Amino acid sequence: MNLSADRTTGRLPDAFLRPGSSSFVDFLAEHAPDRLPGNRSVPAGMTDPATLSPHATTIVALTFDGGVLMAGDRRATAGNMIASRSIEKVFPADEYSAVGFAGSAGIGLELVRLFQLELEHYEKIEGSLLSLTGKANRLATMLRGNLQMAMQGLAVVPLFAGYDLDKDTGRIFSYDPTGGRYEEHEHHGVGSGSVFARGALKKLWRRGMDADAATRVAVEALYDAADDDSATGGPDTVRGIYPIVATVSVDGYERIESAEIARVAEQIAAERRERGSLA
Repeated sequence: MNLSADRTTGRLPDAFLRPGSSSFVDFLAEHAPDRLPGNRSVPAGMTDPATLSPHATTIVALTFDGGVLMAGDRRATAGNMIASRSIEKVFPADEYSAVGFAGSAGIGLELVRLFQLELEHYEKIEGSLLSLTGKANRLATMLRGNLQMAMQGLAVVPLFAGYDLDKDTGRIFSYDPTGGRYEEHEHHGVGSGSVFARGALKKLWRRGMDADAATRVAVEALYDAADDDSATGGPDTVRGIYPIVATVSVDGYERIESAEIARVAEQIAAERRERGSLA
């Protein structure tokens, strides 16, 4: 079904005017299923569909006193090549939540935009925010819709975090490519560099940290990931490219200025130089 406006009358199709589900994804599934990422088909004869899209890594999230922080490096790879040095993988999902992703970059970006629209649509239809658990469940449902593409090598692994207004705390949710949803506690990471980043998080995270301390921990975790994982990009002082870092608190989503991340990254590098080791 074509959902574009009638060009002769300028009127929207009837599907837009009928009351229905508060889920925009359900609306698309009913009236224009071909618009959903998971319903695309891989070109015939493609033996390795994963080569169609650059892959993005690494994302970390951690709680702090008053909210939750999410950070991601800026590199995307295609095989052994660097596809992008400045891709963004961390985004606001809505006013009180953030979403990042690892995996197939093109599908990941499309799923993020669709998720943002899903939450905005719900708020407009229902006149209220969806609960944080509800948001996490909606993302799981969307991810299950991409299962066909994931089985063909175009998998996306999101990381979702937000401030729970009902529980007055920051929460973190991880996923698997099949749409499984898991709540994480204190900190977590996804992507090819996550094994190294999570090791750093275990050593550096402290209960009661403020947002500044959490920023330092996240940047240091990504620094360690970049040191051992070729698919993770470290701070690029020549090009001025630094990790994306954002906090979510009772005041909402806030992206930390690049200049502040540059200062933190340089401080970490200087301390490691002073110790005489990059370890």
